[in-house]
Amino acid sequence: MVTVLFVCLGNICRSPMAEAIFRQKVQQAGLESTIQVFSAATSHWEVGSQPHKGTRKILEQQGISYQGMRATQIQPSDFKKYDYIIGMDTNNVADLKALAPQEEQWRIHLFMEVVAGKETMDVPDPYYTGDFEETYRLVEAGTSEWLKKIKAQLKD
Repeated sequence: MVTVLFVCLGNICRSPMAEAIFRQKVQQAGLESTIQVFSAATSHWEVGSQPHKGTRKILEQQGISYQGMRATQIQPSDFKKYDYIIGMDTNNVADLKALAPQEEQWRIHLFMEVVAGKETMDVPDPYYTGDFEETYRLVEAGTSEWLKKIKAQLKD
């Protein structure tokens, strides 16, 4: 079993969007018994909240389920629990590395690091930009690449 945790600041915009999109891709690939996906926040601000209305709207438009999703905060035990801990921007990655034990730092990745020809290293936070469509476009591209990477690992 491969476990994946997408992480952003509040776990209401980018990381739940990535979780929902990636989960759908995993299901479409028939890998739901092999790959598990979750999301979390680095902050406690939104714990218990459902995804932001902008995230819900774009996921609904794309026919992607977010049912039952609620914001959670990353816990110290998560750094041993998840194979891939993927921060949505460089600040998230810095926060994760500050929280993680040294021996678990290898699990932490930047979301856009797998995207060839990437135009940005960070997925902009639509909570501040208001541009959920741009965030969706980047997350859609990135989740496809993460699935390719993890599927290749499964073959090794």
